[in-house]
Amino acid sequence: MSLTSSHVMFDVSEEMENFEEDAVKVPFGTKHVAAALCVPASSQSLETDVDTAVILTHGAGGDMNFKHLLSLAHALASSGFICLRFTCKSLNLGYRVKVYRAVWEYLKSLQKFTIKHIFIGGRSMGSRASVALARQLSDATEDAVQGVICLSFPLHPPGQTHSHRQRSEDLRALPEHMPVLFVSGTEDNMCDRVLFDKTVTEMKAQTEVFWLEGGSHGLTVKGQSEESVMDQVNLQVITWINKSRA
Repeated sequence: MSLTSSHVMFDVSEEMENFEEDAVKVPFGTKHVAAALCVPASSQSLETDVDTAVILTHGAGGDMNFKHLLSLAHALASSGFICLRFTCKSLNLGYRVKVYRAVWEYLKSLQKFTIKHIFIGGRSMGSRASVALARQLSDATEDAVQGVICLSFPLHPPGQTHSHRQRSEDLRALPEHMPVLFVSGTEDNMCDRVLFDKTVTEMKAQTEVFWLEGGSHGLTVKGQSEESVMDQVNLQVITWINKSRA
């Protein structure tokens, strides 16, 4: 299923204060991974009501406080979800996946919440890592991950469309039961739309694609404020999660 954005303004700012956030350190071998746990404000008194969590990570540049991830994390928590985002600056995809798995295990170990559904995702390279982890986890158990969120999936480096088959290998290997949401800009120079559409048709997983009209790889749109674009993206993600966990 493919959707395209319009220039409608989605104002979710009124909900953006209903969360609490704490810095956490996730064990990873002899090291620790910097992370932030964002939860609904009501979860302090209604802990058992929060049963869905989302893990997010950033792309090849920046960190977990990249503005789009921060906005999405706060919107998720304000909508009743737990959101754990983390920083991993390594450009080695295999290493990133190992770190991501450690974060997933940490989330599952939290005793404070009864988590029944876990969604994983990220931006750009972070979305590649989340897809690779979802593929690994689905080989072990069908319900390890409820779905995958891919913000600006980098199908190929700029001008190097020949690499799209290698970049999409994990996507094509995801199982049929796995829901995947793609959010990509129509002007993304790392995601040729024709090649991307062909890749989606080759996937076994359940896919939904939201095309941000005029959006770049950074999900910015000329003529629109960053806040209005982020509101559109956040609304798409939250709507999809609610539908996928139903």
